[in-house]
Amino acid sequence: MYEAVHARPDGEATVARFVSTAAEYGFDGIVVRNHGDALPAYDRASIADTYGIDVVSGVEIHAEDRSRASGFIGNHRESRTIVAVHGGDLDMNRFAVEQPAVDVLAHPMAGDGDVDHVVVKTAAENGVHLEYSLRHVLRAEGGQRVAALRDLQKLQDLIEEYDAPYVVSADPRTHLQLRAPRDLAAVGEALDCSAAWIEAGLAAWGALATRNRERASDNFVEPGIRLADTDDR
Repeated sequence: MYEAVHARPDGEATVARFVSTAAEYGFDGIVVRNHGDALPAYDRASIADTYGIDVVSGVEIHAEDRSRASGFIGNHRESRTIVAVHGGDLDMNRFAVEQPAVDVLAHPMAGDGDVDHVVVKTAAENGVHLEYSLRHVLRAEGGQRVAALRDLQKLQDLIEEYDAPYVVSADPRTHLQLRAPRDLAAVGEALDCSAAWIEAGLAAWGALATRNRERASDNFVEPGIRLADTDDR
């Protein structure tokens, strides 16, 4: 299972600190998904070797309009293993799920954001994963937390109705906000999600990374077809 984090300078902890804590908590890897204007400098391979878990290069595109978002997607798609779009605006949510080049629509219910049947159905058709973000459930209080609970129930219902792909995250900005997979599963159960449903959403980050790395390899032709390695002949 994987977690997707905002590291310094987007967050408060370094990539290495996130990875160290994630390894202690039993994660198989983390996705570094800083916003495009706050990308961290780090040695992915060295950190992964040091702590023994996967480190995935990602980005969360935060744009003011569709045109800029489209340009940023093109800029980052070749260099980042996972490309997410910062949700929370209904128009941007709709745009993101229409783009097969986008892997994840991040926190679509945040702020003034919302999803409807059309958004979720389109996400399912294009393979765009919807993020089931536990950020406000874990860290908000009062009315904001109540609203987050309501929004997550709506999102889960639509995901299940259309069998749409999804990821789960606590969306941590510091290593102190990381929660072990079993703890996130327990939170999910309190929200009437099964532990298996939460765990599948955490694992989906890793599945996306594996798929995209495969597609980026020289041997990839199309899904299900690869050129044979010389050693395989």
